[in-house]
Amino acid sequence: MKPIHIVLTLTAIAAAGAVAGILLAPRRGKETRENIKDFLRSHYPGLRTRRLEALADQIAREAREELG
Repeated sequence: MKPIHIVLTLTAIAAAGAVAGILLAPRRGKETRENIKDFLRSHYPGLRTRRLEALADQIAREAREELG
């Protein structure tokens, strides 16, 4: 396995763990989406607000489907 594949795999696992941790925390959906938006803002500062909200909603929806 190439080193880049290892790095990408570890990054994907860390991101999935972060999303699962956020979604499994005992918070309401609105608070969870706000946490996701804060995370996206800190890692991707160039995102427009509309796109940011769409991504947060998509992440929350997909995680709910995977976990529930």
